[in-house]
Amino acid sequence: MVRQEQQHQHRMDGPWILEAVPLMVVGLITAHVVALVSYRKTTSKKKSPLVCHSLAVIIIRNLYASPAGNSGFSSAGATWYGGPNGAGSDGGACGYGNAVGRSPFSSMISAGGPSLYKSGKGCGSCYQVKCTAHSSCSGEPVTVVITDECAGCVSESTHFDLSGTAFGAMAISGQEQQLRNAGVLQIEYQRVECNYPGTNIVFKVDAGSNPHYFATLVEYEEGNSDIASIDLQDSSASADWRPMQQLWGAVWKLDSDPSLTGPLSLRLKSSTGEMLVALNVIPAGWGAGATYRSAVNFNE
Repeated sequence: MVRQEQQHQHRMDGPWILEAVPLMVVGLITAHVVALVSYRKTTSKKKSPLVCHSLAVIIIRNLYASPAGNSGFSSAGATWYGGPNGAGSDGGACGYGNAVGRSPFSSMISAGGPSLYKSGKGCGSCYQVKCTAHSSCSGEPVTVVITDECAGCVSESTHFDLSGTAFGAMAISGQEQQLRNAGVLQIEYQRVECNYPGTNIVFKVDAGSNPHYFATLVEYEEGNSDIASIDLQDSSASADWRPMQQLWGAVWKLDSDPSLTGPLSLRLKSSTGEMLVALNVIPAGWGAGATYRSAVNFNE
């Protein structure tokens, strides 16, 4: 989304005016016709041509008024949970564990209502959030990551249950606690690309994994789309790509008979159709509970 917005801004700064000229001419003619009709219908009030022209100018301004500064943002409800300067819960319903308090998440996280959590498919997605409805709001957007579920957050169609750290980050500097004391806020949000410079996708093998059952947590995927599917390929002679199933949160699994032969490759497909392969990312002799870093990410 950030990339799309930048492209749009470039068009506004460049040759867009050439495309807009015909529309402006049509708008100008239309406005003068409307003004003239209004003038003729109200001749008893003796409007002058100058008044008629002024009316046309007003119409033109309405036709070509700049969009609101909040273009791209939508409304949502927001609360916060956990410690005032904490990371919400210790990992929550996505499975990230205590990584939520460390870089790159750095406690700037949120539990999402059903429309954000998406039965786990929303885990790892990034949003800008900002508030203007309280005197302590800065009005400046901050970026948060969905790392948990707020199943009971259904009073609005979209709801963020932010960490205390993220909630306070929407405040004017020095007024974080005053904003947290508000408890419930109406905020604005928009989906944005996740961006973790120097960090590629990480796979944390589930502690219960074995050669017949492989499950892994997927972390730190960049971009602004969700993971739609993951396939696994082992190194056996007849190896084909086999679809994994989302187990819960950001954890995907595969039951295998015969047993899996390492190394293992994982193929990820995003909800926008982008595909990448982490070739041999899980080595031969892999261990349950181990973490393996890939050399790929969606923004590369």
